[in-house]
Amino acid sequence: MFHFFLEEQALAEEGVEAFPLRLTSEDMKHASVVRLTPGERIAVVDGARDYFLCEVTAFDGAELWARIASREERLATEPSITLVQGIAKGDKMETIVRHGTEVGVDRFIPFASERSIVRLDGKKAAAKRERWQAIARSAAMQAGRRAVPAVELPASLDAIADVIASADRVLIAWEEASEEATVGRALEGLGEQGVADPPSVAIVVGPEGGLSSQEVYFLQNTLPQSAVITLGPYILRTETAGIVAPALVLQRLREGVLR
Repeated sequence: MFHFFLEEQALAEEGVEAFPLRLTSEDMKHASVVRLTPGERIAVVDGARDYFLCEVTAFDGAELWARIASREERLATEPSITLVQGIAKGDKMETIVRHGTEVGVDRFIPFASERSIVRLDGKKAAAKRERWQAIARSAAMQAGRRAVPAVELPASLDAIADVIASADRVLIAWEEASEEATVGRALEGLGEQGVADPPSVAIVVGPEGGLSSQEVYFLQNTLPQSAVITLGPYILRTETAGIVAPALVLQRLREGVLR
């Protein structure tokens, strides 16, 4: 089933049985490519973040008309996962955003690390961010997500520390962490009174070459809720770590590590 995200249109406010869906030009193009036909079912997340199953009633390539088949219940709220990713070279960031979205990341914040080979600023940074956001949207449609993750503009680690200061826990993936510094251990205590349910967790992953010790110490000294973690006995590529770390965190949280 194909998924579409509407930016403003609220389907519950439509007063007729069949109505045009206000899709983006990119989504309209996608609908043409997959050749949607009357009678097909599609999933639609509208501007109010409500989830509907709709039936296509007409499509001529310029307008997609549909009617509501059913309105689905909202899913239980998931933990909020922010991935703070050191900018990687080539198309590695695209891989991280695509698969991170499939795993369940809610927000991506690229940052310029001491060991980042790629440096982005101005128009180049904005263009990259637009590209990554489009990939997140496409991946969210493919995965059946009920919201599209946000991709922020690249920033310095200092600026990002201020942004993630409100997270309930900040996990720093570092190859020099001890084998006892597991994800599960770092998440212990999140169920204590005063922590949001579901919690918010920020995960920091370095670029090629990893985080420097100065960056790790800066985060630890700036963010009291931070902890270094290991992702296992082997050294992972940055594009692997950026996917594995959120997957491990979400698995532990879903297993009930908070209780």
